Amino acid sequence: MWAFIHKFGSPKWFYGISARLLPWCWFLAVALILVGSIWGLAFAPADYQQGDSFRIIYVHVPAAFLAQSIFVSMAVAALVFMVWKIKVADMAAAVMAPLGAAMTFVALFTGSVWGMPTWGTWWIWDARLTSMLILLFLYVGVIALRGAFTSRDSGARAASVLSMVGVINIPVIKYSVDWWYTLHQPATFSIASRPSMPVEMWWPLLLMVLGFYAFFIAITLMRTRNEILRREAGKHWVRELAAGDA
Repeated sequence: MWAFIHKFGSPKWFYGISARLLPWCWFLAVALILVGSIWGLAFAPADYQQGDSFRIIYVHVPAAFLAQSIFVSMAVAALVFMVWKIKVADMAAAVMAPLGAAMTFVALFTGSVWGMPTWGTWWIWDARLTSMLILLFLYVGVIALRGAFTSRDSGARAASVLSMVGVINIPVIKYSVDWWYTLHQPATFSIASRPSMPVEMWWPLLLMVLGFYAFFIAITLMRTRNEILRREAGKHWVRELAAGDA
């Protein structure tokens, strides 16, 4: 197992295997998001209480899911980097953070837009909203720490520690609607349990969630490959690759 971890952590091996995976990830991302958005926005029935305003769920829920999943992925990558000193794990964590911050912002923004017709206000210091805002601050903190040190390794270690500590906020986000009285509704989407919404609404939402995750994998692979080329520019195999493309 450890041999596989170190093989997967080899920049050269990762660069090669990711080239094979990348086209499939992009194809799945584009296909799933295209079908899911058209189905959800144009053909899914309107909600019996919220009308067509509920359709923002097809962006809000996937973005919120992804925002939390990316931070967990960053924490795992940070642990792998700190314990096994695998450089690719740190590269992946570094490129995940901006996308995670963007998804958190999208989740907060769409939630506020959805909250106006539902709650009559753009923002309230609800437990779910507040913990998501904290998640955005954590992402910004991780990004800022990487640039706050003259040594890249020191910045990577500081960002890794914050990622591993900050991941405790993820269960707070998930269970906030159960632990406290909140205006935010309980989870409307779960793969593990029976849908709480009609299947003609649930299926396009599932496609959008899967499409967002495929998009995340594709972006992470692509940006990690670029980060490998930047950090490993002096290595022989990178110079050979550049010479072959010239």
